[in-house]
Amino acid sequence: MKDEGRLVYSTDGSLPLPRYDAPKRPASQRKGAAAVPDDGVLRVGCERRRGGSVTLVYGLAPAELAQAAGTLKRLCGTGGTAKDGVLTLQGDHRDTVIGHFAQSGRRAKRMGG
Repeated sequence: MKDEGRLVYSTDGSLPLPRYDAPKRPASQRKGAAAVPDDGVLRVGCERRRGGSVTLVYGLAPAELAQAAGTLKRLCGTGGTAKDGVLTLQGDHRDTVIGHFAQSGRRAKRMGG
């Protein structure tokens, strides 16, 4: 038998609402947080976001992040952003990005599948 005593909708503002306190997760387990080792190797991955693909580059030093963003956006002919230590390019440009870093003497590897 169903529990029909459960409140589904009410316009009466005097009824107390149930509280839900979401459990706090450590920063390493939050969505979007990537655990990338600091070994000098650049990690290049691809994700689906908002119906399209984005290329993510992890492991760049903060000093070179803005310069690399400008260079890669021009090279790939696309938009992107560089914030929180991650370079994000619109579209799947993993091969182009890895090739660019290989030509400039940096070690980059494909991340994910």
